[in-house]
Amino acid sequence: MRRLLAPTLLAAILVVAAACGDDDTENTSSAARDTIDVAMVDNAYEPTEIEVPVGEEITFVFDNGGAALHEAYIGDEEAQEEHAMAMAEGSGEGEMDGMDHGGGHEGDDAEVIEVEPGDDGRLSYTFDEPGEYLIGCHQPGHYEDGMKLQVTAV
Repeated sequence: MRRLLAPTLLAAILVVAAACGDDDTENTSSAARDTIDVAMVDNAYEPTEIEVPVGEEITFVFDNGGAALHEAYIGDEEAQEEHAMAMAEGSGEGEMDGMDHGGGHEGDDAEVIEVEPGDDGRLSYTFDEPGEYLIGCHQPGHYEDGMKLQVTAV
């Protein structure tokens, strides 16, 4: 009986060890989490809520399937309000600041992009602190109509 028990026990240990070893599937799913697809439809983002890990760079891929120009600005509620005021102060008539976005943006905002209808754009961001963040579109009327994406960094 002992002769049968030892090989069976050894086989069970090897199966468990193999299951706990270096698993490429885990790495693939982690890499997939680092890129998040966001659809931009007329006055909405899809999804509307996401959770991201603190300290990891996340690349958002925004696909504008709507008929209007959209933007994506990352920040907390206070930053969203400041950005909205800056957009309102700018004419929105195509002022360029040397970046790949236009109308009303000032300075070197690494946390904002504009995406033309039918196009897509990428924006990478690291959420360094846990908490609640927003991605908002501040084209005229869009944010007020609810074009917001709630981001929870954990």
